[in-house]
Amino acid sequence: MLSGLEAAELPADAIEVGRISDAWGIKGWFKILPYSANPEALFSSKHWFLLPTEKGVKTFSGTVQMAVKEVKEHSDTVVACARDVDDRNAAEALRGARIFVSRASFPAAAQDEYYWVDLIGLNVVNRQDEDLGIVRELLSTGPQTVLVLEYQQDGKPQERMIPFVSAYVDEVDLAAKRIRVDWLADY
Repeated sequence: MLSGLEAAELPADAIEVGRISDAWGIKGWFKILPYSANPEALFSSKHWFLLPTEKGVKTFSGTVQMAVKEVKEHSDTVVACARDVDDRNAAEALRGARIFVSRASFPAAAQDEYYWVDLIGLNVVNRQDEDLGIVRELLSTGPQTVLVLEYQQDGKPQERMIPFVSAYVDEVDLAAKRIRVDWLADY
Protein backbone atom coordinates (compact mmCIF):
# COMPACT_ATOMS: atom_id res chain seq x y z
CA MET A 1 0.00 0.00 0.00
CA LEU A 2 1.16 3.53 -0.66
CA SER A 3 2.58 5.56 2.20
CA GLY A 4 0.07 7.96 3.74
CA LEU A 5 -2.96 5.88 2.78
CA GLU A 6 -4.71 3.72 5.32
CA ALA A 7 -7.23 0.99 4.63
CA ALA A 8 -10.77 2.19 5.25
CA GLU A 9 -14.37 1.31 4.64
CA LEU A 10 -16.26 3.41 2.13
CA PRO A 11 -19.00 5.30 4.05
CA ALA A 12 -22.57 4.35 3.19
CA ASP A 13 -23.20 7.95 2.07
CA ALA A 14 -20.04 8.21 -0.08
CA ILE A 15 -20.36 10.19 -3.31
CA GLU A 16 -17.80 10.04 -6.13
CA VAL A 17 -16.70 13.65 -6.67
CA GLY A 18 -13.66 13.37 -8.96
CA ARG A 19 -10.44 11.60 -9.72
CA ILE A 20 -6.72 12.26 -9.48
CA SER A 21 -5.47 13.01 -12.97
CA ASP A 22 -1.71 13.49 -12.50
CA ALA A 23 1.13 14.74 -10.33
CA TRP A 24 1.65 18.50 -10.12
CA GLY A 25 5.11 19.83 -9.34
CA ILE A 26 7.81 18.00 -7.36
CA LYS A 27 6.54 18.31 -3.77
CA GLY A 28 3.74 15.72 -3.83
CA TRP A 29 0.90 17.87 -5.13
CA PHE A 30 -1.54 16.33 -7.60
CA LYS A 31 -4.16 17.52 -10.09
CA ILE A 32 -7.82 16.71 -9.59
CA LEU A 33 -10.47 16.26 -12.25
CA PRO A 34 -13.63 17.30 -10.35
CA TYR A 35 -17.01 15.99 -11.52
CA SER A 36 -18.71 19.28 -10.63
CA ALA A 37 -18.27 22.80 -11.94
CA ASN A 38 -18.37 23.91 -8.27
CA PRO A 39 -16.37 21.23 -6.45
CA GLU A 40 -17.18 22.48 -2.95
CA ALA A 41 -17.19 18.94 -1.52
CA LEU A 42 -13.51 18.57 -2.46
CA PHE A 43 -12.69 21.79 -0.62
CA SER A 44 -14.79 21.12 2.48
CA SER A 45 -13.69 17.58 3.31
CA LYS A 46 -10.43 16.90 5.15
CA HIS A 47 -10.61 13.15 4.43
CA TRP A 48 -11.07 11.62 1.02
CA PHE A 49 -11.75 7.98 0.32
CA LEU A 50 -9.95 6.59 -2.71
CA LEU A 51 -10.64 3.59 -4.89
CA PRO A 52 -8.06 2.48 -7.45
CA THR A 53 -8.31 3.41 -11.09
CA GLU A 54 -10.63 1.25 -13.17
CA LYS A 55 -8.12 1.20 -16.05
CA GLY A 56 -4.38 0.89 -16.12
CA VAL A 57 -1.91 0.07 -13.36
CA LYS A 58 -3.37 -0.22 -9.86
CA THR A 59 -0.92 0.95 -7.19
CA PHE A 60 -3.25 0.04 -4.31
CA SER A 61 -6.32 -2.12 -3.79
CA GLY A 62 -9.53 -1.76 -1.86
CA THR A 63 -10.69 1.47 -0.27
CA VAL A 64 -8.16 3.77 1.37
CA GLN A 65 -8.50 7.02 3.25
CA MET A 66 -6.32 10.06 2.64
CA ALA A 67 -5.82 13.00 4.99
CA VAL A 68 -6.03 16.12 2.82
CA LYS A 69 -3.77 19.05 3.80
CA GLU A 70 -4.76 21.60 1.17
CA VAL A 71 -6.96 21.94 -1.92
CA LYS A 72 -6.95 24.99 -4.17
CA GLU A 73 -7.83 26.21 -7.61
CA HIS A 74 -4.87 26.87 -9.86
CA SER A 75 -5.46 28.34 -13.33
CA ASP A 76 -8.12 26.10 -14.87
CA THR A 77 -7.61 23.11 -12.60
CA VAL A 78 -7.86 21.97 -8.98
CA VAL A 79 -4.72 20.83 -7.18
CA ALA A 80 -4.26 19.23 -3.76
CA CYS A 81 -1.71 17.86 -1.36
CA ALA A 82 -2.13 15.23 1.33
CA ARG A 83 -0.34 14.04 4.44
CA ASP A 84 2.56 11.69 3.66
CA VAL A 85 2.41 12.30 -0.10
CA ASP A 86 5.73 14.12 -0.13
CA ASP A 87 7.16 13.90 -3.63
CA ARG A 88 6.26 13.58 -7.28
CA ASN A 89 6.65 9.78 -7.30
CA ALA A 90 4.09 9.38 -4.51
CA ALA A 91 1.71 11.75 -6.31
CA GLU A 92 2.16 9.89 -9.62
CA ALA A 93 1.26 6.62 -7.88
CA LEU A 94 -2.19 8.09 -7.18
CA ARG A 95 -2.92 8.76 -10.86
CA GLY A 96 -6.39 7.61 -11.82
CA ALA A 97 -7.61 7.09 -8.25
CA ARG A 98 -11.32 7.79 -7.82
CA ILE A 99 -12.16 10.27 -5.06
CA PHE A 100 -15.18 9.77 -2.79
CA VAL A 101 -16.41 12.09 -0.05
CA SER A 102 -18.99 11.41 2.63
CA ARG A 103 -22.23 13.24 1.76
CA ALA A 104 -22.39 14.39 5.40
CA SER A 105 -19.24 16.48 4.85
CA PHE A 106 -20.69 18.48 1.93
CA PRO A 107 -21.26 22.15 2.77
CA ALA A 108 -24.88 23.09 3.39
CA ALA A 109 -26.74 24.12 0.25
CA ALA A 110 -28.19 27.63 0.11
CA GLN A 111 -31.92 28.30 0.19
CA ASP A 112 -33.59 26.84 -2.93
CA GLU A 113 -30.32 25.20 -4.03
CA TYR A 114 -29.86 21.44 -4.14
CA TYR A 115 -27.10 18.96 -4.75
CA TRP A 116 -27.98 16.84 -7.76
CA VAL A 117 -27.19 13.69 -5.80
CA ASP A 118 -30.00 14.59 -3.37
CA LEU A 119 -32.56 14.88 -6.19
CA ILE A 120 -31.82 11.53 -7.84
CA GLY A 121 -34.41 8.97 -6.78
CA LEU A 122 -37.06 11.50 -5.74
CA ASN A 123 -40.65 10.94 -6.85
CA VAL A 124 -42.09 13.70 -9.06
CA VAL A 125 -45.79 14.54 -8.90
CA ASN A 126 -47.78 17.31 -10.53
CA ARG A 127 -50.38 19.69 -9.05
CA GLN A 128 -53.07 17.11 -9.83
CA ASP A 129 -51.15 14.53 -7.70
CA GLU A 130 -50.38 12.43 -10.79
CA ASP A 131 -47.17 10.44 -10.47
CA LEU A 132 -44.83 11.58 -13.27
CA GLY A 133 -41.87 9.34 -12.45
CA ILE A 134 -38.64 9.05 -10.49
CA VAL A 135 -35.63 11.32 -11.07
CA ARG A 136 -33.04 9.10 -12.78
CA GLU A 137 -30.52 11.83 -13.58
CA LEU A 138 -30.10 15.53 -14.22
CA LEU A 139 -28.74 17.18 -17.35
CA SER A 140 -27.12 20.57 -17.63
CA THR A 141 -28.22 22.12 -20.91
CA GLY A 142 -26.31 25.36 -20.37
CA PRO A 143 -28.96 27.86 -19.38
CA GLN A 144 -30.89 25.40 -17.19
CA THR A 145 -30.87 22.00 -15.58
CA VAL A 146 -33.32 19.33 -16.71
CA LEU A 147 -34.79 16.53 -14.58
CA VAL A 148 -34.76 13.21 -16.44
CA LEU A 149 -37.56 11.06 -15.09
CA GLU A 150 -38.14 7.36 -15.55
CA TYR A 151 -41.68 5.94 -15.48
CA GLN A 152 -43.61 2.92 -16.73
CA GLN A 153 -46.26 3.05 -19.45
CA ASP A 154 -47.95 -0.14 -20.63
CA GLY A 155 -45.24 -2.10 -18.81
CA LYS A 156 -42.43 -0.41 -20.72
CA PRO A 157 -39.88 2.01 -19.29
CA GLN A 158 -40.31 5.57 -20.55
CA GLU A 159 -38.44 8.82 -20.11
CA ARG A 160 -39.78 12.31 -19.40
CA MET A 161 -37.81 15.55 -19.15
CA ILE A 162 -38.84 18.57 -17.09
CA PRO A 163 -36.84 21.79 -16.80
CA PHE A 164 -35.68 22.25 -13.20
CA VAL A 165 -36.64 25.93 -13.02
CA SER A 166 -38.98 27.83 -10.71
CA ALA A 167 -41.55 28.29 -13.50
CA TYR A 168 -42.25 24.53 -13.35
CA VAL A 169 -40.97 23.37 -9.95
CA ASP A 170 -43.36 24.27 -7.13
CA GLU A 171 -41.64 22.47 -4.27
CA VAL A 172 -38.72 20.19 -3.46
CA ASP A 173 -39.34 18.23 -0.27
CA LEU A 174 -36.19 16.23 0.46
CA ALA A 175 -37.63 14.78 3.68
CA ALA A 176 -40.69 13.42 1.84
CA LYS A 177 -38.52 12.45 -1.17
CA ARG A 178 -40.85 14.35 -3.50
CA ILE A 179 -40.75 17.13 -6.08
CA ARG A 180 -44.05 18.86 -6.96
CA VAL A 181 -44.21 20.41 -10.44
CA ASP A 182 -46.57 22.35 -12.68
CA TRP A 183 -46.43 19.80 -15.52
CA LEU A 184 -49.06 17.60 -17.09
CA ALA A 185 -48.52 13.92 -17.73
CA ASP A 186 -49.20 14.29 -21.47
CA TYR A 187 -46.63 17.06 -22.14
